[in-house]
Amino acid sequence: MSLASVKAHLADAAPDLTVIETEDSSATVELAAEAHGVAPAQIAKTLSFRLKDDVFLIVTRGDARLDNKKAKAEFGGKVKMLRLDEVEDLTGHPVGGVCPFGLATPLKVYCDVSLKDFDEVIPAAGATNAAVRISPGRMAEITQATWVDVCQD
Repeated sequence: MSLASVKAHLADAAPDLTVIETEDSSATVELAAEAHGVAPAQIAKTLSFRLKDDVFLIVTRGDARLDNKKAKAEFGGKVKMLRLDEVEDLTGHPVGGVCPFGLATPLKVYCDVSLKDFDEVIPAAGATNAAVRISPGRMAEITQATWVDVCQD
């Protein structure tokens, strides 16, 4: 279902993009980097957060870490990562395949400015062995993401 929802979303929003499915798992930043022949930083990891009743996604470069002070200032409070059991329910994607495309629930998407270090990034595509190559700007456009600066320098 998840991979299918991503493919359907991209077929509508960006028919020129191809979902890449690998035989090996790409469920972690390190595995994804190895599977796609890039540095871990070029993997676009999607993190799921909650602030009070709001649930949202932040897409960052693979080696980035959230800066709690920056996130609190940006979002107006302390953000908390979703519990593992909540992630798939709300995104429709399994942990290791979470991405901002083809979501089960409409969620606000934010892209961290750290992604702009690359011409092309590789986010997951709804499965632990699927991804897509895309420019950070195009990913933000397709997902109607807002750019933020919430990762450590």
